[in-house]
Amino acid sequence: MSDDYYERLVDEDALATYLEDHLGEVDRYEVERHQEGHSNETLYVAWGDRNLVIRRPPPGETADTAHDVLREYRVTNALVETDVPVPEPLLACEDHGVIGSDFYVMERLDGVVIRDEEPDRFADPASRRRIGEELVDTLASIHDLDYEAIDLGEFGYPEGYTERQVDRWGQQLMWAFDVTAEEREVPALYEVGAWLQENRPDEHPHALVHGDYKLDNVMYGPARADGSRDERAGGTREQPELIGVFDWEMATLGDPRADLGWMLSYWRDPKDPEPVIPELTSTFMEREGYPTRRELVDRWESRTGYAFERERFYRALGVYKLAALGEMFYRRYLEGNSDDPMYPKMEDRVPALAERATRIIEGDEPL
Repeated sequence: MSDDYYERLVDEDALATYLEDHLGEVDRYEVERHQEGHSNETLYVAWGDRNLVIRRPPPGETADTAHDVLREYRVTNALVETDVPVPEPLLACEDHGVIGSDFYVMERLDGVVIRDEEPDRFADPASRRRIGEELVDTLASIHDLDYEAIDLGEFGYPEGYTERQVDRWGQQLMWAFDVTAEEREVPALYEVGAWLQENRPDEHPHALVHGDYKLDNVMYGPARADGSRDERAGGTREQPELIGVFDWEMATLGDPRADLGWMLSYWRDPKDPEPVIPELTSTFMEREGYPTRRELVDRWESRTGYAFERERFYRALGVYKLAALGEMFYRRYLEGNSDDPMYPKMEDRVPALAERATRIIEGDEPL
């Protein structure tokens, strides 16, 4: 990361002043950029004996509400007292004079995010199955929430959510195409968008939806300090426990089946073709023990009472959204608004995603 880009992310002196005003003076202060994210920026802050996280949008122009971190703060704050595990939010700031954008501060959880490879302590069939079960059970818990009871009744407009999703992501694509079309076109995405418009459901259940729910947006608990084992896992392994759900910037009230379709777009089955975006796709869940997509769907249906109807629509919508995000990444790269090494690869990856969405639509990549 260049020094210039980091300076656009955070003014360390101004941030220190803000934190002192709200959390008190400390002797220890360090800031580190978290490199794994590809959307909003995440900064780790050591503030005395506390470990904090700051979330802010990337610098430069962004499309509509795709990076609304204060929205993320609001929903996280509402979920603290529920069964959905989230980090504790501490502060929200709209003063762009501090670090140049809206941002919020939360406590940092201690655990493991399973991204590129499974932890050795979970590398057995029972633990693998529990990873998938915890993932889908927590999603079901989000969808089962009484959102009115936690003061989120006006957090969105669930009626017509799915129609708006198709429209919105089409608009995000058009925003990106304004710049990226000068480099290359992706005509298949117009065809996918048209199919989604024609096949979207007229009605759907209403629930709180995360909007970006997937394995690397949750955290599992750390290894036990005493080295103890869980008897339910045969006394030889620790039972994976999901302790935090992150990245709520796209949360709203809407169609829970869209969340499920998005999660499934990242989940691999052993029968699947090679991933089209290896940088964003882990394949370890093809190993023995991990639930299949069909098993995850069955478990979600049994816990929510909802049927995953029109599954090709929701899975194709998930890949269409991923393609739109990739094209937005590519635009930011072309405009010099990111130093993420993955962004320029979207020149080829987005057309490959369009092909994947087409395979799902045509039944060539089944559930």
